[in-house]
Amino acid sequence: MDVALALAAAFFFALGLVLQEKAASEQPDETVAAGFLVRLARQPIWLLGLAMQGIGFVAQAIALGVGRMVVVQPLLVASIVFALPLGRLIEKRMIERAEWIGAAMVTGGLAVLLITSKPAAGDDDASLLAWAVIGGGAAGVAAVLFVLAQGRRAQVRAGLLGTASGILFGLGAALTKTAVSLLDDGIGAVFGDWHVYALVVVSIAAFWLEQAALQTGALAVAVATTMAFDPLSSLVFGIGLFDETLHEGLLGYVAAAALLGVTLAGLVILARAKGAKPPPQLAPAPAPA
Repeated sequence: MDVALALAAAFFFALGLVLQEKAASEQPDETVAAGFLVRLARQPIWLLGLAMQGIGFVAQAIALGVGRMVVVQPLLVASIVFALPLGRLIEKRMIERAEWIGAAMVTGGLAVLLITSKPAAGDDDASLLAWAVIGGGAAGVAAVLFVLAQGRRAQVRAGLLGTASGILFGLGAALTKTAVSLLDDGIGAVFGDWHVYALVVVSIAAFWLEQAALQTGALAVAVATTMAFDPLSSLVFGIGLFDETLHEGLLGYVAAAALLGVTLAGLVILARAKGAKPPPQLAPAPAPA
């Protein structure tokens, strides 16, 4: 059930991103402008994309509630694969052979990783010290990436902002897992706990960075880095915060690292080879008199 929900979340995240691409890339290059999200919110297609991402978040939250982060989060990388046919359908983008190769590497790496993994259950929460060290460190890295992105060319800025966004989305997934686990004690326990408020802050920051990355126009780089570093950081959070494991021995972790490397290589190919929209057709020449 957790695998099916995670794949559903990946699909809706991809659909939302493709719709938001169309809106964000048309905005002026002012990533820190106060009215950036306000302008986007006035566009119906962006709001539709936001709704699709909301559905994806619900599916992800349920999957995290019934499953493990080290299983659920890597499946979200499938968003970049779903984005290919959706981009073809919605944005009329041509899909190159290199993109299909990259997509096959992503899905193949993830499939073999899941088949060969033996995930062990962990905890639903961590100590406050662990949250402060690991969560605070992740937020600090995201802040540094944001500073480094300022004044860079579009592709570099998109990659840095997308990476920062992916890290914070991974942190948000960890907070979501703990918040969902509190539902057993009633809704009052959820809203009386600090995790849900930290989740709101982290999610807003991650979402804003994601839109700023999309705004650069280097859309493939923005989507690939966001979708790669979300599950990668989630693996770190799952192991570091919740004591989850993928394998019992060192050899298993080496194999998992190799498979994740294949997945990342596929994402790099997708980022470098994403097809462009077809050129506009020229109007037919007037018939000779």
